[in-house]
Amino acid sequence: MQRNNIKDQLQLHFIVLIWGFTAILVALIPLNAIPLVWFRVGIASLTIFVFAKFRKIDLKIDKLTFVRFFVGGVLIALHWATFFYAIKVSTISITLVTMSSSAIFVVFLEPLFSDKKIKLYELLLASIAIIGFIVIFKVEQLYVKGILSALASSILLAVFSIYNNRLTRKHKAIHISFYELLSAFLFLTVMMLISNTFSQIAIKMTNYEILFLIILSTVATAYPFVIATDLLKKMGSFTLLLTNNLEPVYGIILALIIFGDKEKMSTQFYIGAFIVFCSVVINSVLKSKIIK
Repeated sequence: MQRNNIKDQLQLHFIVLIWGFTAILVALIPLNAIPLVWFRVGIASLTIFVFAKFRKIDLKIDKLTFVRFFVGGVLIALHWATFFYAIKVSTISITLVTMSSSAIFVVFLEPLFSDKKIKLYELLLASIAIIGFIVIFKVEQLYVKGILSALASSILLAVFSIYNNRLTRKHKAIHISFYELLSAFLFLTVMMLISNTFSQIAIKMTNYEILFLIILSTVATAYPFVIATDLLKKMGSFTLLLTNNLEPVYGIILALIIFGDKEKMSTQFYIGAFIVFCSVVINSVLKSKIIK
């Protein structure tokens, strides 16, 4: 059995806050989704590489391990591409709340990849989260493309978390993070060459927008990616993703402060978001009592 100590919980909530801010940065940077992810993973993998060299961490792995990490890299690249696209074609609030469905998908997908059985309390908490999800989308039906893209991103995140949870049993977080981000960069480079997407990079950005891109790729990617991978080993994919339901809460508050009326939603939307938030609180209480 695993005990989630206070330090781990604080770290988790801090990186979830950072992820909530990520959506703000994506909205502020005038790049299309795929080129934006390409920059993000490229700079982030370089950041981790420099950090590893500075700390004299050996990054050598065998070919089979690289293949395993490459699969994870493809999953995270596709997850971020669909996530960023959803923000570009809808709103931050809609995208973030839709992404909260990841924990629901984990509950039903994880037994397919392991011998783990669905626990009653996980099913209950997933049901609570999906109720909030339904309340929201009964009143917010203007962003079909964004909703579908965010749902696809949510499923990819669930699969990625389950997959990475298995990798953390044998490998260090910094190795997984570096090679998955590097693999995402290589995968997107090939895809962009095939689709001639590199032409979309030729866009003028202000100094502030370039700064936002650097912050997105380092503070909001390299750091939380390594920490989240390490916490995944301690907490499991369901707990990580259910706590990640706080991302829309943090992100929506930040979006309202920064973008104002553009991000204001209906009362029913906030009721649904509150229901999702409650599922996170309940999970924290249950985990603190070591209910497995």
